Amino acid sequence: MAQDTAPQPVRADGGRPDTSPRNVMLDRQNPDLLVPPPTDHGTVPNLRFSFSNAHTRIEQGGWAREVTQRELPIATELAGVDMALEPGAYRELHWHKQAEWAYVINGSCRIGAVDHEGRNFLEDVQQGDLWFFPKGVPHHIQALADGVEFLLVFDDGLFSENDTFLMSDFFAHVPKSVVAKNFGWSVDQLDALPEREKYIFQGELPPPLTEDRVVSPAGDVPRSFKHRLRAQAPHRFPGGSVRIADTTNFAASTDISAALVEIDPGGLRELHWHPTDDEWQYYISGQGRMGVFASTGVARTFDFRAGDVGYVPFAYGHYIENLGDEPLVFLEMFRNPRFQDISLAQWMANTPAEVISDTINLPREMIEALPKEKRPVVR
Repeated sequence: MAQDTAPQPVRADGGRPDTSPRNVMLDRQNPDLLVPPPTDHGTVPNLRFSFSNAHTRIEQGGWAREVTQRELPIATELAGVDMALEPGAYRELHWHKQAEWAYVINGSCRIGAVDHEGRNFLEDVQQGDLWFFPKGVPHHIQALADGVEFLLVFDDGLFSENDTFLMSDFFAHVPKSVVAKNFGWSVDQLDALPEREKYIFQGELPPPLTEDRVVSPAGDVPRSFKHRLRAQAPHRFPGGSVRIADTTNFAASTDISAALVEIDPGGLRELHWHPTDDEWQYYISGQGRMGVFASTGVARTFDFRAGDVGYVPFAYGHYIENLGDEPLVFLEMFRNPRFQDISLAQWMANTPAEVISDTINLPREMIEALPKEKRPVVR
């Protein structure tokens, strides 16, 4: 690409063309790093990592890749996995030390679990649905006829998809004599047991859900592990919409809450912060930028597009702006059973106007005209 067509680190107030070897494609994808707004200042840790930069583990029947604290060091509270399965393929029977929250990106799958009292759960989920499995609860995932891709989020930044407890791996590391004694089988019946983990593997499509259900004498789990987020009526605002899933409407999700945000072209996820928990983001479609204020005059701007992960430490003020010509759609996740944010505009509107006016040097009339209700997305 000719040098004169490449973006340059030049602003009206300074800079100089870059004539050194460079990755022009990355510069084009990150214009606010190459030419930051003049309001950016100081040092802010990296708050962005793309799944496209993550290692992909490819198996017969699907693949997985993860963004954890190892890839994004600031992300200490949550980690994520992007996984895809071919029709009929399994993410095998397994369990975790961490709670698992999931969003179906496309396709559909069957999910099943059994809790500590033997109560079971089996449901089909599709694009826009969520599931949640508490830590330690064994479960499985099997893709249906159209295959599936989903996002998994875990409540530990150092989680790794490669360190889960797998049924096949458990059997491979217990003497067959012990297995036989445990289940009332004979050792001669166990020659086909796997010798190593299966993790993701190809299977046949499952039967209809009604035929696949197992009736447990203990009954079903008391709170469904499934929630239909996309089917939920959104809160609509002039600049877009928000759907929130937390324990007020998804009672089983006791460790992670989330918001699905859609920002119209030219719209803005308003200036706000989260008072108690870090925010882990996943960008589904569109493109935009996030500006972050870290106190003491420190601020930085990051650019995002589909497949990117963002992270905001708690209490950092921030906004997200849609810079494209299509809706910017992303998820906000928190290690908290309840979703909480503080709106800068709502705080100002519900504080005596003269206090705000004296602080930011704007006329009192402008402050008094602010809406007192929260508007998470504005234009």
